[in-house]
Amino acid sequence: MNPRGNPAPLAEARRRHSLDKRARVLTVLATLEKQGKPLTFAAVARAARVSTWLTYAPGVREHIEAAQLRQAHSAPPSALASPPSALSLRTELETARQEIKELRDERDRLQAALRHQLGHQLDALHAPDAAARADELATQNQDLTRQLQETSSENAAFRARITALEEDLTATRTSLRRMIRDENLR
Repeated sequence: MNPRGNPAPLAEARRRHSLDKRARVLTVLATLEKQGKPLTFAAVARAARVSTWLTYAPGVREHIEAAQLRQAHSAPPSALASPPSALSLRTELETARQEIKELRDERDRLQAALRHQLGHQLDALHAPDAAARADELATQNQDLTRQLQETSSENAAFRARITALEEDLTATRTSLRRMIRDENLR
């Protein structure tokens, strides 16, 4: 993974990989044509171990179609007239299913890798903001802790004052009752 988030090396690697696949398809096509094997898009893709989609892509399709035309002009008519057997059709279907499964797995792996890379790029972009935000929150936390301590000490002082005032009030009431009783007794 590129730590700086520069996609150019990844794009270059992907382009080289694509060119290698195309060259492999053309090599396999020439080999199959020399061997006289039937040239279908699926057969070429299977032999080259690439997706069938690539065999239909511009720049590859034309070569396969040209080879099919050359093969059609050189093949005896009886070879073209025989339909494919049920077994060969089932085999091609199973091969196509396996290829689809592999392509889906590859797609899922690539999507996960892309998500992972994008997450790292986003983290790298927001890292300075996150550090500044963390410093700001730490400062706010210190201020709030200090205010809480001040408020707690004020609260304790007020409670002590309330207790003293309640005691004074109780003493004053008792004293007032005594005075009233003494006045009534006279």
